[in-house]
Amino acid sequence: MLYARLILMRLLKAIVVLLLIIVFNFVLIQLAPGDPAAILAGEAGASDEQFLQQLRERFGLDQPLYVQLWEYVSGIATLDFGYSYRQQMPVLDLILERLPATLLLTGTAFVLSLGLGILAGAMAAKRAKRVSGSVIMAIALLFYATPLFWVALMAVVLFSVYLDWLPAYGMFTVGAELTGWAHVLDVAKHLILPATTLGLFFMAIYTRMTRASMLDAAQQDFVKTARAKGLKPGVIQRRHILRNALLPIITLAGLQAGQMVGGAILTETVFAWPGIGRLMYEALMQRDYNLLLGIFFFSAALVILFNIVTDLVYRLADPRIKEAT
Repeated sequence: MLYARLILMRLLKAIVVLLLIIVFNFVLIQLAPGDPAAILAGEAGASDEQFLQQLRERFGLDQPLYVQLWEYVSGIATLDFGYSYRQQMPVLDLILERLPATLLLTGTAFVLSLGLGILAGAMAAKRAKRVSGSVIMAIALLFYATPLFWVALMAVVLFSVYLDWLPAYGMFTVGAELTGWAHVLDVAKHLILPATTLGLFFMAIYTRMTRASMLDAAQQDFVKTARAKGLKPGVIQRRHILRNALLPIITLAGLQAGQMVGGAILTETVFAWPGIGRLMYEALMQRDYNLLLGIFFFSAALVILFNIVTDLVYRLADPRIKEAT
């Protein structure tokens, strides 16, 4: 009952936040330079004012701003995100077609970065006064400070061009017509480079956070009491120090999970990964406003969803919050 009420309250707040985001994004897009009708007319080889006016009337661009906003919000209420005049497809169909690829990429990168980050951070905390601990933190600092696009390009040069171990772009081998496990393995092979590249930066963050949290937890009174009771160091490390150190990491992971979806634009562009990040870049270059607004909406909805899930997981991880609520 408590969790049902909590979820209901979070969903009501999420609806209000999404509505504000819809209005803000719509106004922001309208303020952006460039006329979609002029771009379409230029590609069609015509630029006279009559043709431009016909295009504006066709796509509703001649209506006042408040009318366009009302029609857009009313459409979203019925899951109608408009029509992409560049792709000649409904916006919802385009996004749903590309969304699984982005979720696969970001989900893999998230699990990889979180798992390896916590493991590396725990090892660095355990070896805080040793050379090996300093080496782990130096590597984490290197990944944190290195630009993502440089890592992506160097990964392509090394593993695709020089060593020829992994494919450089795409989600699967074009023209191979693979099925079953052969297709799964082919997608997994194409996923290694972009997922690892995207996950390295976040792995460095989790490594530093885990180490700092574990060193702080190791100085608390409950850890000293556990040592006084004669518990084994491994038990203290896992059950007392690491468990309490994970609480701020859960909060950070929930925020980073939403950022990964929006931050996948660069990774998807470099590796030609067919996700919504690359679709967003193409829509921006083509002034496809309806498609941009649809992608912004889905990105915001995913961030809010991740935050709600994080809130629930946090209450499961820390019973004190459940008791307080």
